[in-house]
Amino acid sequence: MRGHRAAAPRLPRVRARTTAIGAFVVLAAMVPAAVSAAGTQEADVALPYVCRLPSGELPATVRVTADFPTAATAGKAFTPAGVTTTVELPAEAVADLARGRASGVRAVTRLGVGIAQGESAAEATWRGTAPPAALPASGPLTLTATGDVPSVTARVDGALAFSARALDLDLALDTPDDTAADPAALTIGCSLAEDAPKRGLLATVQIEPDPEPPATGPASPTPSAPAPDTGTPGTPHSPDDRAGQDGQDGQGSRDDQQGRAPTVTERAPRGAATRRPDAPPCRYDERHPSTSASLDAYVTGYTNVRKLAGASLIPLSCALIEQGPTDIELFPDYSGGYLSQHSQGTLWYRGKPQTPPFQATFLTFGFVPTKATMVLEQTGPMTMDGKGETSFVTLFTKMETRVRVPLVLRVTALEVNGTPLDVGTGCRTRSPLRSEEPEPAKFPGDHLVLTGRSSHQPPALPVGYLLSSGGPLTGEVTIPAFTHCGGKGEDLDRLLTASVSGPGNYVKQMQGQTCAVQVFNPDQCTKDLQPLVIPVPER
Repeated sequence: MRGHRAAAPRLPRVRARTTAIGAFVVLAAMVPAAVSAAGTQEADVALPYVCRLPSGELPATVRVTADFPTAATAGKAFTPAGVTTTVELPAEAVADLARGRASGVRAVTRLGVGIAQGESAAEATWRGTAPPAALPASGPLTLTATGDVPSVTARVDGALAFSARALDLDLALDTPDDTAADPAALTIGCSLAEDAPKRGLLATVQIEPDPEPPATGPASPTPSAPAPDTGTPGTPHSPDDRAGQDGQDGQGSRDDQQGRAPTVTERAPRGAATRRPDAPPCRYDERHPSTSASLDAYVTGYTNVRKLAGASLIPLSCALIEQGPTDIELFPDYSGGYLSQHSQGTLWYRGKPQTPPFQATFLTFGFVPTKATMVLEQTGPMTMDGKGETSFVTLFTKMETRVRVPLVLRVTALEVNGTPLDVGTGCRTRSPLRSEEPEPAKFPGDHLVLTGRSSHQPPALPVGYLLSSGGPLTGEVTIPAFTHCGGKGEDLDRLLTASVSGPGNYVKQMQGQTCAVQVFNPDQCTKDLQPLVIPVPER
């Protein structure tokens, strides 16, 4: 959609208050029911694909492995296990990615899977995350992604076929000097090649009749997971999906097919869990009253301490957020628009803008065990700025969100080789943690910068980070020198500075699903309006 950036008259902005940005729709996922299978079949299929890169179309190989049950029961959900999607991009694709000075890549895969039973069909999206990979100096690039996939429920008995469809690769590019590559993020669309064996067939599961069928009328799609309307414009299906549909006329036949179509149920978001009893309180109160735009959410994660060759856990913390309105600046041809949103927030722990205390243990200088108790204190406004584009034609939306927050690291206790050292009451970094700021004139001063990216192509769920639904936020930070550390005549400033301070400390933060406190949703909020979903830190 960059073609719309040519000079054009400025058009009116459309402003709306929402709990999601632009065209994104956050759906509450349901945990699938378990099912027992008589046996397991292993699928291991290598398929030819054609991928569209900036320089043109290039061939690629996609290998899909998964464990399917050999048989399942009609009306009972089952979930393919051990799903792995391995994408091998040719050397020409590597050269394409390296043109923006990229040295490495982090990938998320979205594999479309067709699920057909006779003349009935459904679609699923298998998502996976690949570990960071360096771009090879020569030869192909291999990305191996794993992740949870939706469960499937067949309505009637008969053979249920799973076939690979289109594949999307969401790539985040890294550079040697930690500056953003151009483009910093890229989505590559790949189509199954015409000569793919068996049209991408992965496995066939035999569905057996339910020995105790319900004493009701004909099956119909469940409200939580409706069968797709295969006749809807803009939702193309492969020839396999349309096989056997020609020559049908009459509404009754189509309704019968929809009633027999298998249903797909998404898993709960990765890293999500129900609320833990040990989670710190996260709620608005009389001292901090809520508004119609108020959200609360939990955040947690890891930050590397480069000098100590280790990582420190960022504790589960509460963030109170005031979500701003979404601006939509229409394209000249009204086919879509640019999205922007500005929100503000604060960390909140026992009435103070900070994280709960947390501990980290490292080997200082490579051999001395050191345990520190620390707190991150917010010293200024936390801002969340989202920018993106949406198409009213394809419904595709992409967003980039930057979270900026000034944080001072305070050390409250220190123990070296089992011996407590008095750090005093004012031990902290001389200034806030500092990230490279892409817009220094607009956002001056020292602060942490975390970036989250997302894309959404209906009917699939959004992939990546959204302010309202959460997800991963990443960045790098410089830890400043320490000051006022030491009591009773001791000066520990140099010890802490030499051990910890310095640049290049990678941060990965996970934000959970927000709770809109004045729009109660039992899937997102507890009864006392705290976030229900607890994120899990990821490295």
